[in-house]
Amino acid sequence: MTADLVILNARLRPLFAAPGTTAIAVADGVILALGDDRAIRAHIGPETRVIDAAGRELMPGFIESHLHLMMGGASLSMLNMGALFGFDPVREALLDFAARQPGEGILFGYAVNYVIFGEERPDRHILDRIIGDRPLCLIATDLHCAWANTKALELAGILHGADLGPGSEVVMGDDGLASGELREFAAMNRVKMLSRLQGRDAMDYRMTGAEGEGAREHDRAVIRAAGDYCARHGITRAVNMDGNAWQAGLMRDLALAGEMPVRVSLPLMLEAKDGVQGIDLLDEFGPEVPGWLSFARIKLFMDGVFDTWTALTVTDYPDRPGFRSEPLIPLDQFNAICVEADRRGLQITTHAVGDGAVRAVIDGYEAALAANGPRDARHRIEHIDTITPADLGRLGPLGITASMQPVHPPGSAGLPLEPTITIMGAARWPTAFPWAMVLARDVPLAFGTDWPVSPLSPLYAIHCALTRKPWRADLPDQRLSLDDCLAAYTTGGAYADFAENRAGRLAPGFDADLVLIDGSLEGLADSESAASVALTVCAGKITYGAL
Repeated sequence: MTADLVILNARLRPLFAAPGTTAIAVADGVILALGDDRAIRAHIGPETRVIDAAGRELMPGFIESHLHLMMGGASLSMLNMGALFGFDPVREALLDFAARQPGEGILFGYAVNYVIFGEERPDRHILDRIIGDRPLCLIATDLHCAWANTKALELAGILHGADLGPGSEVVMGDDGLASGELREFAAMNRVKMLSRLQGRDAMDYRMTGAEGEGAREHDRAVIRAAGDYCARHGITRAVNMDGNAWQAGLMRDLALAGEMPVRVSLPLMLEAKDGVQGIDLLDEFGPEVPGWLSFARIKLFMDGVFDTWTALTVTDYPDRPGFRSEPLIPLDQFNAICVEADRRGLQITTHAVGDGAVRAVIDGYEAALAANGPRDARHRIEHIDTITPADLGRLGPLGITASMQPVHPPGSAGLPLEPTITIMGAARWPTAFPWAMVLARDVPLAFGTDWPVSPLSPLYAIHCALTRKPWRADLPDQRLSLDDCLAAYTTGGAYADFAENRAGRLAPGFDADLVLIDGSLEGLADSESAASVALTVCAGKITYGAL
């Protein structure tokens, strides 16, 4: 059979292909054959596109198991402040950014560290000294907190505070006015409503019926830009971690028009206020697009993050004796949602950062198993920043998949250690971000980045996984081997997405989702720039690069 695309003279590691494999043939969007150059040349016809890999490494396309496409696309027009520290550098960068964004609209920075100004957290007074006559909002690196200047707070109507219900807070200052710190989504979204997206990129967005074609066109472009950014980093399949009917319609439009450069799994995000009946909202998503857009899952949040003391913990916060956060969903309600979603055959994926949140999620999944009986559910826990030793042993027997992010541990990816590890408490350090412990217990592991929380590049994430340093000399080494990292970004991601029979491997009949790597993957243990993406192929089409 004649191929549409042939790649010759490539290197393939034993993890993905038999020894002696140097070439691949692709037809109709799937892998036709693998072999040496001589064997694969037999599939070359007059219309076949032939690429000489020139010795570069060929592997399956990366599967990004946890990101936020709309927020990521929106962040591409914001100021990335991840590397900025100190008042003067921040002021200079923001003023330059403002000069390049003329007008009176709100300015956004993202990836902002909690210690960007040292021990003093950002507040409206500091931001007013930088820009006071135009609304300004800085979004924390974990996306669970933001800081707004006085102008933004006034325009959002929250300068005098707001009652947002449990789980979110407009932090108030000693002067009786908002300090500028906005904790969790409901608070942050009051200011995000000032943007061109008017909050449509928020995790809890629900369609209002007022969205016009102008909004659809704008938001499709945002998602398309995010998809192109994925392709640039070798990603061919992505699991979105916030979802609603609005996003489902936009992504379906793009997929049906052949304009989606990455396959997407989209969940329905639910909150406590939605209740068990909220699962019915999944019916509003409309039809899937086979091979490109799938639903059949829900996303829940059990807690927040340590830096805002909203992570749910088993024991008190060491710096706040007697204090523990509350679950974002009452535990009896969470269990009921899990039981009903599991009964309907849906996959459940839940954000859990604190060890108390992880335990509560495990309990909920166990309740679903007890109520409905065993099935191949592959319910997921997202993050698992901390976990108790006892709960580590519960993951495997319940068939839970660990979806984790190598760029999240403090000390990695440019993140400072403080204040996070002190807020977390030294007693939790031995089982914090326990990648190696998870694999040692044969728990399925899928890697992602939580983009735009962290840089999207899988290669950079692998570098972080290979170079992670213990926070104290006597702590366990959680580093993984290179092959373990690559598996978590391919076969592990495919399994977590119920796609192991078509993705994550190089085999005839599998999706022709490929990435060609320049440089040395082994070199990522020494340098983040040791390897780069030269070419990305999704469904047999080149989505990035031009060799």
